[in-house]
Amino acid sequence: MSQSHSAVGAWHRPMVARLAGEEHRTATALELFFDLCFVTAVAQASAAFEHELAEGHIGDGVLGYAMVFFAIWWAWMNFTWFASAYDTDDVPYRLLTLVQITGALIVAAGAADALQHEDFTVITWGYVVMRLAMVTQWLRAARSDPQRRRSCVRYAVGILIVQVGWVARLALPEDWGLPLFAVLVVAELAVPVWAESAAMTTWHPHHIAERYGLFTLIVLGETMTAATAAVRTALDDETALGDIATLVVGGVLTVFALWWLYFAQNAPQRLDSLRSAILWGYGHYAVFASAAAVGAGLAVNVAHTTGHGHLSDGAAAAVFTVPVAVFITLVWLLHHRGAEIRSRNDLIHPVVVLGVLAMTFTPVPVLATGILAALLVAATLVVASRARGRAALPTA
Repeated sequence: MSQSHSAVGAWHRPMVARLAGEEHRTATALELFFDLCFVTAVAQASAAFEHELAEGHIGDGVLGYAMVFFAIWWAWMNFTWFASAYDTDDVPYRLLTLVQITGALIVAAGAADALQHEDFTVITWGYVVMRLAMVTQWLRAARSDPQRRRSCVRYAVGILIVQVGWVARLALPEDWGLPLFAVLVVAELAVPVWAESAAMTTWHPHHIAERYGLFTLIVLGETMTAATAAVRTALDDETALGDIATLVVGGVLTVFALWWLYFAQNAPQRLDSLRSAILWGYGHYAVFASAAAVGAGLAVNVAHTTGHGHLSDGAAAAVFTVPVAVFITLVWLLHHRGAEIRSRNDLIHPVVVLGVLAMTFTPVPVLATGILAALLVAATLVVASRARGRAALPTA
């Protein structure tokens, strides 16, 4: 059964499961605040990534960014799915959410050291703070929801064991760092699969889709903020606006097109089973990471155009075109299934992705990418319009 949330911020409520088909289930003010605080960590990771790219440390920068972003994304994702099933909005729930926000800010503070000096100490402690708060939340749910107690206990035990691994990793030799990171990531990803196999929690498909959409919006907004700061820095260095005009136009076109493409899909219909939900939810790691990386890539290209940084023309172009291609690819994959690819129209996205990658070798890669992304939006609109027209025709 679901519970009434009319008395907002009550001292205590039993953490019983909310209905998966609950009407008017929307994101709460606390969830929106949570997202905004987490984007602080995204912004710091993106800024540190930009610095590494500009210095020419592409391999180390990409690896460090992927590792830091995992901590941010995984903690955000676990809170989101838990809240969809067990948001009581009582005082303990709010305070534990505050603990997770604090952990996110610690992660943000350690992002630069992690990427620039491979020091993951601060990142790890911030991450563990967030995850231990989730252990407490799951134990609350286990106590109040006997029908899904086994699942909730599995979540709590699994998360706790993996956190011991993260802390132990700090004490091990440096050579063990990356292999153990990979093992712990696999363990983290396995916990929800293991726990949900005991009894599926009552996450709400429309609520989950909205939460992911809102975070995508905020990350894309952060991308525009990062690009604006780079342009402002260039103008402060007395760079002529005409010198970076193609970057500005191409960047705006690209980000707007990415937003359009993401929200052109009906996400809730994809969340119709545990398997599809896991694939859809996990796949958003690359969606969020690439969206934030677009901003870093655009900032690097502004710096490159104004004579700063240590990248070649091709490398500078690639740090923008590659994350754009990754974003478009993942949006296409997450909203299509193999059986649904019935015609050439369903392959427009992969063809455009190849085109975006080819734009790396043009004189104006950012502008060319923006134009190509805009043409993809136009093509999807035409295809959708024709599909609606065929559906409206009377059948014989």
